[in-house]
Amino acid sequence: PDGLASFRSFLRSEFSEENAEFWVACEDYKKTKSPVKMAEKAKKIYEEFIQTEAPKEVNIDHFTKAVTMKNLVEPSPTSFDMAQKRIFALMEKDSLPRFVRSEFYHELIK
Repeated sequence: PDGLASFRSFLRSEFSEENAEFWVACEDYKKTKSPVKMAEKAKKIYEEFIQTEAPKEVNIDHFTKAVTMKNLVEPSPTSFDMAQKRIFALMEKDSLPRFVRSEFYHELIK
């Protein structure tokens, strides 16, 4: 939890906190059992992170966005998997190395 909080603070400082927020929202979504709740959460995630001009729109390619939209016709625990993997890879290759070199990380490991 401390590591995630520190990483999110770092992302906030770089104006890319939406990536971690999206990843966390997807993890929560996958734990949802009720189909009604799942549909509600899917709609919220889509509107907040996926749709064009979303308030916290994540940077995914058009193909991934199209697949995700298609998956939301009948929401399932895997509806956001492709988009979540793309965002994870983006954070892993781009944000994480900068985080490890940052003061945020050095404070965390003290």
